[in-house]
Amino acid sequence: MIVAALFLTALGGAGFLYRIVRGPSLADRVVALDGLVVAIVAATILNSIRIESRWFVGVAVVVALIGFLGTSASARFIEQRGG
Repeated sequence: MIVAALFLTALGGAGFLYRIVRGPSLADRVVALDGLVVAIVAATILNSIRIESRWFVGVAVVVALIGFLGTSASARFIEQRGG
């Protein structure tokens, strides 16, 4: 069941990668990048469950925090730019 969830998470991540490449706007790319970070965090936690290791949970929290800060900074940039 965990492997199926990892597969579906990877499939969603591929969709986010497609949206990052295709755009069409900067805001779309930022939202897709945030979604990709969420998919990476989910995959990290699922892998942590699969191998029964708590160490990866801390990594997932750090990645989520960096993703949040990056999305917040990007939103401020887009707002100041007027787009």
